[in-house]
Amino acid sequence: MIHVQEVATVDWLNEAKKNVLSTAVRPEIIMERGEGMHIWDTCGNKYLDFVGGWAVNCLGHSPQVLQQALANQAGTLVHASPAYYNKPMLEFSAQLTEVSGMDRVFFASSGSEANESAIKLARKHGAVHLNGAYEIITLQGSFHGRTLATMSATGKQHWKPLYAPKVDGFRHVPINDLDACFAAVNNNTCAIMVEPVQGEGGVHPLDEAYLYGLRKICDMYGMLLIFDEIQTGMGRTGKLFAYEHSGIKPDIITLGKGIGGGFPLSAMLTLEKHNLFQPGEQGGTYCAQPLAMAAGLAVLQELLKRNLSANAAAQGHYLIRRLTELSSELPIRNIRGQGLLIAFDLPEGMAPVVTGLCMDKGLLLNAPSPSTIRLMPPLIVKEAHIDEMLAIASDAMNEAASHVG
Repeated sequence: MIHVQEVATVDWLNEAKKNVLSTAVRPEIIMERGEGMHIWDTCGNKYLDFVGGWAVNCLGHSPQVLQQALANQAGTLVHASPAYYNKPMLEFSAQLTEVSGMDRVFFASSGSEANESAIKLARKHGAVHLNGAYEIITLQGSFHGRTLATMSATGKQHWKPLYAPKVDGFRHVPINDLDACFAAVNNNTCAIMVEPVQGEGGVHPLDEAYLYGLRKICDMYGMLLIFDEIQTGMGRTGKLFAYEHSGIKPDIITLGKGIGGGFPLSAMLTLEKHNLFQPGEQGGTYCAQPLAMAAGLAVLQELLKRNLSANAAAQGHYLIRRLTELSSELPIRNIRGQGLLIAFDLPEGMAPVVTGLCMDKGLLLNAPSPSTIRLMPPLIVKEAHIDEMLAIASDAMNEAASHVG
């Protein structure tokens, strides 16, 4: 017998295919509700979530603290105008600057906006202090967003011809190659922009010596060092901010994804000496909107209260240990990452087959490339969740081996 919800789901999917602009290949399911580590579709199927909204749902699905914060703020003030201060904006900015070690913060709604703001501030720095320098060095394999400027900053090779002409002023160099970065510096260079751990590129950490070298280059030439922590920030790597692992402090940090726990929110933080924007030079309709500020404040306080950065570190160590054990019997290789941003490689073409099989078995995984599995679960994950995930994924890998072979 066909369930009523299954019929309704088919109807909804048909409507979606007619009405929603085609920008992604999506599976034939519709997500309906979530709680903690799990999410359910409209047919009642339950999934263990190791994608976490692409590293967004740091507190899990529909956490009570976020529900309460949004409900309380919605009953007080949803939106005023970016032309005015609001109370949660002041509270959140004070706490975020304190824990980040930065002095000033600009709030936006997406990681792309935060990185766009960093690009603008770097170019303003170049205009004021470096005789009009405007070029920014970024890395091959990097990902910085989907606006034209942040796509231009991104080091994805297959994006180069997309939406040409791109925004000028970005030079891409190989990851962890300090000589190549040094050689790319010229009189037009105003900043170097990197992810401490490349996320969308396949989870590739930058070497500590390399980060130290970047800091030295920027200090030598008076350039800004920008850390794109959209994916690595807010406890994801086992520290509240990834830069804390090395102690190498950037001039600008950008945050997104986990900062709102699922509510659209991002931030660009910088030091007082880089407080260069004049009124009207940067802004946005929803910047520091009260509802977003209440969400961000609730998420940050919960992360600190429960010390979820430490849980990310502990669970990440456990996950890597278990993957290493399984690599003796499964085609798992090149295990890498920090905290709960982990990846491993499979034979070419196997990764999307594995993620598809896992979804059928009630597990959500991400394959950023045909040979890579990326794991970025909510920071509330426990060892039992990891064991369950690995049991399902192991079955899927064994099954996929016969498909790919």
